[in-house]
Amino acid sequence: MAHETPTVIARKRDRLGSRYAQRIRRDGRLPAVIYGHRTDPIHVSLDEKETLGHLRHGSHVLNVQIEGGTAETCLVKDLQFGYLGDNLIHLDLARVDLDEEVSVGVHLHFIGTPEAARKPGAIVHHAITELPVICRVRDIPEEIRVDLSKMGETLFAREIALPEGVRLDIEADDVITRIELVLDAAEGEAAAVEGSGTQPEVITERKVDEADGDKKEKKG
Repeated sequence: MAHETPTVIARKRDRLGSRYAQRIRRDGRLPAVIYGHRTDPIHVSLDEKETLGHLRHGSHVLNVQIEGGTAETCLVKDLQFGYLGDNLIHLDLARVDLDEEVSVGVHLHFIGTPEAARKPGAIVHHAITELPVICRVRDIPEEIRVDLSKMGETLFAREIALPEGVRLDIEADDVITRIELVLDAAEGEAAAVEGSGTQPEVITERKVDEADGDKKEKKG
């Protein structure tokens, strides 16, 4: 892998349920479960600050050492967030071997500015910011750098340079980034009229007179 696998110390959890999970989080720890490799799941807790630090630095794999036991290599399989989506409340960890192939999402680090984005009203839209890939556990990159300066108006998945041993887990023609043109309201209305194929109604002097006449008849 691109960096040394960090080791975290885990404590076994004897009690389960949302009430006990809340107590664990109040103590600065993250509830987690370790499963896989035909072994019974183990419910544990991890130091919240330490674990979040590893995740923010792009760690997909952790050596989890349960107090009094041996360390197990685990893939960060799922992150569960609170209802506001701003705090991590639970971790799913899957036991893996370093030579095992897994599917994982890797953060895309975009650099450079597309030439097409320099046009007035142009914006860069990232349809995907985490690229699904397949590779051995030991080959999982922290991130994948994407140079946008050489793209046209659309960047497809097949155009991303992947590290050795890493392959796409999405369709090659899936859009990663595209350039969109944003028109203001006046330009949008003008474009809609022009593209409709019909001419806008022109109010002539006669129509104004006819309208006035109708009003007079109604008054009468």
